[in-house]
Amino acid sequence: MRAELLSPAGDPECFRAALNAGADAVYMGLKSFGARSFARNFTVEEFVEALDHAHLFDKKVYLTLNILMKDKELIEASGLLEPLYRAGLDGVIVQDTGLISLIKKEYPLLPVHVSTQGFVTGVHGANLLRELGACRVVPSRELSLEEIRKIREKAGVEVECFIHGALCYSYSGMCLMSSFLGGRSGNRGRCAGPCRQPFNADDYILSMKDLCALKEIPLLLTAGVDSLKIEGRMKSKEYVYYVTRAYRRFLDLYYQKGDLKKEEKDLRELLGQYARSGAVNGYFHKHNGAEMITRERGSYRTGEAVLPDTELSLEVSVSAVFLKGKRAGITLEYGSHRVECEGMTVEEAKNNPLSPERIERQLKKTGNSGISFKKTGIISDPDIFLPVSGINELRRKGIEALKEDILNGYRRSL
Repeated sequence: MRAELLSPAGDPECFRAALNAGADAVYMGLKSFGARSFARNFTVEEFVEALDHAHLFDKKVYLTLNILMKDKELIEASGLLEPLYRAGLDGVIVQDTGLISLIKKEYPLLPVHVSTQGFVTGVHGANLLRELGACRVVPSRELSLEEIRKIREKAGVEVECFIHGALCYSYSGMCLMSSFLGGRSGNRGRCAGPCRQPFNADDYILSMKDLCALKEIPLLLTAGVDSLKIEGRMKSKEYVYYVTRAYRRFLDLYYQKGDLKKEEKDLRELLGQYARSGAVNGYFHKHNGAEMITRERGSYRTGEAVLPDTELSLEVSVSAVFLKGKRAGITLEYGSHRVECEGMTVEEAKNNPLSPERIERQLKKTGNSGISFKKTGIISDPDIFLPVSGINELRRKGIEALKEDILNGYRRSL
């Protein structure tokens, strides 16, 4: 079983960047109830659209509802889930344990993951969360590799670990500094980041370097980690794309060869995107250390790379029949999915008849639909006529029918 590569998305552009770079799953939030309230985030409509797009390519999307909630907010948060649940949401990441019971009651088929904000530090805590209904936990980032291994082996839940991005000075989910100093609670998604400020002249004594666990991937996989998570819902689409792509390359190489021969250019590219004064391998092998602190201004430097103009596309086989006096027909096939559609009636041409080559060229103009025709078969009479609009409409109907057939496998009813 391969580990999942899980990438962040703070807006629709970052979501597309994550999928195009090779993420297996994306985690993202709505306009409320997420631990990154200052990200652009998604409307419910945008989220459903993204969910459908991901499912076309057999990718997963997780919703972050990972803050502590007031009692009056629990019902509202649960209500936000209904359209996403119906659309096939793959999981919800929560901090508040009170929300777990509510979700399992209202949406029994929805997998619940407990956020790193949930302060999961050992087997007993993970066992309790499993009993409440969670199927996955994100352990505190301050745990060692051995502690993570024990949770995976003994708690009976999936384990998701951060492998790249920002680290906190305090234990995950237990920091109250922002709340005390500025009235902005990190457990309500509004952390002001006071640990990133200088406390003695220009000495940033609490500002952590970023995590880069590239070298730890084989050990994490051996420990049974199910999901490798990149931090960064506040970061740019360039960061999301290039960091995801770098880890995708290394994971694929590991699964192909059982090895991770790191190329310096890839490592430079990885650390060139939003690295905060260097990088460390976190707490996997040591409890703490002075070398984990930047002691410099904790701002990011950004990479200058431009995103390539590429989009995911399903390669679909298509066959079409254009016979005089009959409706034009099209059949699309992708894996186990097969749909048939009919269009306008084919007429006899008075001049400039429609050739199979022209039909094929027009059918292949799929634009940004997420579908491309890799193999075509055209059966047609000679001396036939059908307006270009008729071919376009037939193609559109076929693509919509295929997408609907694929997405029906993900959708749920209450």
